[in-house]
Amino acid sequence: MTEFHHVSVLLEECLDGLNIRPDGIYVDGTLGGAGHSARIAQRLTTGRLIGIDRDPVALKAAGERLAPFGDRVTLVHSNFCQIGNVLDDLGIAGVDGILLDLGVSSPQLDDGQRGFSYMVDAPLDMRMDNGDRLTAETIVNTWSYEQLRRILFDYGEERYAPQIAHAICRRREETPIQTTLELVDIIRSAMPAAALREKQHPAKRSFQAIRIAVNDELGAVRQVMDAAIPKLNPGGRLAIITFHSLEDRIVKNGMAEAAKGCTCPPSFPVCVCGKKPQVKIITRKPIVSGQAELDANPRARSAKLRVCEKI
Repeated sequence: MTEFHHVSVLLEECLDGLNIRPDGIYVDGTLGGAGHSARIAQRLTTGRLIGIDRDPVALKAAGERLAPFGDRVTLVHSNFCQIGNVLDDLGIAGVDGILLDLGVSSPQLDDGQRGFSYMVDAPLDMRMDNGDRLTAETIVNTWSYEQLRRILFDYGEERYAPQIAHAICRRREETPIQTTLELVDIIRSAMPAAALREKQHPAKRSFQAIRIAVNDELGAVRQVMDAAIPKLNPGGRLAIITFHSLEDRIVKNGMAEAAKGCTCPPSFPVCVCGKKPQVKIITRKPIVSGQAELDANPRARSAKLRVCEKI
């Protein structure tokens, strides 16, 4: 098993964005290696931290890292989109801050045997929670050409999505595709020579797309935007780090919708819907990593942090 050590992105910016109170209740919905959580817990006195992760490996490592904080910390094995149910089960009506880091943890990417990596041969898995049923192998071998083309193009922004989807369908007619490097070879075979000479690994975008589909990552973000804001106490903050344009769009639009309130057509002389703004936007533009962080952690390059506050 790979040692679970993950470099936390935009750490200080997240702590500032959450505006942590020593007696507050906070949720880290994507616990990972507990880098963010450890710093939150350090700032608590009578407060409480709830850590959620769908990956049992991450939970075990986080439990060891957060052990010095004792009963200030509660860890829960769940998907962050279930935050409402998690808090209800714990008897917590409202919290003072929620943090979500939507990036895949470095140990998940680097542990070749979990099937996330296109650099190591391993079974086609890609599940963040190994209790889930859907795997990358199922997607690659059973989803239709059109489904494959769509996820490769939409989730991976892969311009050769049609060619790659066709190549996958042709190969699986001969024999099932079972390992990561088999899939890498198929992807390479579908791409022109010029694309293979690009700096980025030719399989990177396709692997990202399949991972997003396996774990329903975009569906989870949509769900959490509806579930998280109602659980914030007045003055409580929601801070979300995204690494993908589709995720960022969901977060941006979700916060904007919650801040908007009235949804009546502009032609209406008075409001009849009765909807009031739920939050105010703290970050008019997303916060991104500075050069020092980028030099130390190139994976922070696409990170964007957005924050809103419950009214």
